Amino acid sequence: MAPNTDTWASRQLPKTICLFDVDGTLTPARGVISEQMKTTLEKLRKICVIGFLGGSNFVKQLEQLGPNILSEYDFCFSENGLVSYRAGLPLPKQSFISYLGEERYKKFSNFILHYIADLDIPIKRGTFIEFRNGMINVSPIGRNCSQLERKDFEAYDHINNIRAEFIQKLKENFPDYGLQYSIGGEISFDVFPIGWDKTFALNHLEQEAFDSIHFFGDKTHLGGNDYEIYNHEKITGHSVKDPNHTLAVLNSLFGV
Repeated sequence: MAPNTDTWASRQLPKTICLFDVDGTLTPARGVISEQMKTTLEKLRKICVIGFLGGSNFVKQLEQLGPNILSEYDFCFSENGLVSYRAGLPLPKQSFISYLGEERYKKFSNFILHYIADLDIPIKRGTFIEFRNGMINVSPIGRNCSQLERKDFEAYDHINNIRAEFIQKLKENFPDYGLQYSIGGEISFDVFPIGWDKTFALNHLEQEAFDSIHFFGDKTHLGGNDYEIYNHEKITGHSVKDPNHTLAVLNSLFGV
């Protein structure tokens, strides 16, 4: 198949794409994108191709980035690119449950729930396993916690390594499942087949003939869910602290 470049011909840099993590990069964690960020991305889109690349599902990304993301971004990568859109049109999907199988998933999820039941942490809420198309998201405190409870758990986790120890137990008990674990955000970690991290989205870009692929993310450290793509040989990586830092880096690179 020939490289697909005509779609972006009107851009100043049609062979350059900027990909953005969502939580902590375009928005505060589980927060909403600011008008300043939206304006900056609108300017950037006149210069190059843009897309977001997050671990959350598409519905959550709509909540954070707004209802018009299919028309405001050239590429929309949900669940690490397992659910994706190009120029508003869906790309082929992958399925976590098809990879793992019902029986193995049941054994795996039962272990997680038993482990959380025995976990002694200050508070627990609800939705400890969130099933997504291409992965599962595991939260020891539960995804139904409040924003303040999120912050408190993140601070507690930094001291007590709740998520890191949880992941180690899963690796020890399911060494043959071919799964990868990635800590992201404040309260949870993702579980997905090896190779289905954020670098999976690059498969969708192979026919685009981009000369330069920039990625912006805040969890670029080892074990963070931006680590693999940030360090990928095809990527020019930018590690940011928060959305304000993202704006500053974009201004420095592209003058927007």
